[in-house]
Amino acid sequence: MVTIEKLNAFGADTSEGLARCYNNETLYLRLINMLPKEKNFDKLQTALQENDLDAAFEAAHALKGVTGNLSLTPMYNVVVEITEPLRSRTQMDYTPLITELLKMRDEIAAMCAE
Repeated sequence: MVTIEKLNAFGADTSEGLARCYNNETLYLRLINMLPKEKNFDKLQTALQENDLDAAFEAAHALKGVTGNLSLTPMYNVVVEITEPLRSRTQMDYTPLITELLKMRDEIAAMCAE
C-alpha cells in the first residue's frame, strides 16, 4: 500500500501534493494509485517510437501536469527534460529519459500494489 512515508522516500513533496488536495490524504493517495494506469506513459513511448513529436509533446505535457500536481518531484523533473525539447520538436534520443520515467512509474506501481 502506498503511504505518505513511502512517497517521501521516493522524493515526492507530499506536503505540497496534500495541499493541492485540500490536505485530504485519502484523495491524494487515491490519485497516486491511479498514476501507474495513466495512458499518457504508453502514448508518449509509442509516439516517440513512431517519431510523432506532436503526439509525444501532448503526452509529455499531460504527464508534466499530472506529476506536477501530485508533487512527484523526481518524475516531474524527468518529464520536464522530455517536454521542453519536444515543445520545439527537437529530434534527439529520448530513450534514456523514457527508460528512467517508466522505471519510476513502475516503482510507484509497486508501492501501490504492496
